[in-house]
Amino acid sequence: MGAKELSSDALNEQQVLMLRLLEKPLPEADFAEIRRLAVKLLSKRLDETLENWENKENITEQGYDQLSKTHFRSPAKKH
Repeated sequence: MGAKELSSDALNEQQVLMLRLLEKPLPEADFAEIRRLAVKLLSKRLDETLENWENKENITEQGYDQLSKTHFRSPAKKH
């Protein structure tokens, strides 16, 4: 893969750098570990984002419990 192929306008600088790091095939176990670490990082970021939203909106465990006992669907149509 040449440098021109990696500098596509469709990719940001971080994506290009990651592709350069992974330019040569890795052993399958190493690649699987990188994938696990990436998912773990993204999961952590999602948890942080959700927690920030819950704090901002004052969402509590009781609020989730209450929402789980209601629904937002319209009533069934009678034929």
